[in-house]
Parts: sequence; C-alpha cells; structure tokens
Amino acid sequence: MEHADLDATVDRLDGLMPQDELLLRRLKKRRLALRDQIARLERAMDPKEPA
Repeated sequence: MEHADLDATVDRLDGLMPQDELLLRRLKKRRLALRDQIARLERAMDPKEPA
C-alpha cells in the first residue's frame, strides 16, 4: 500500500512541480527500496525448492 501511495505522489508531483528534482529523487529512491523489499518478501514466501 505504501508503494502505491508513493507511486501516486511521485506522479502527482512530477506533473505539478517538475522543478523540485531533489524531492522527486528521494521519493523515487524510497519507492525503489520498497519495491525491492516487496520482491524479497515474495521470494521468501515462495521458495523455489519444494520442502
């Protein structure tokens, strides 16, 4: 849910305030970190080898 909120915020700010590059970079970095964390959790929940 936090990732989706960040997506919406980044899209909104990118359209309204394209001059605030530092804020956009920080939000995009946080969004990427959340995406990576979600992927790690999904891999941990679904192991490739059968138990």
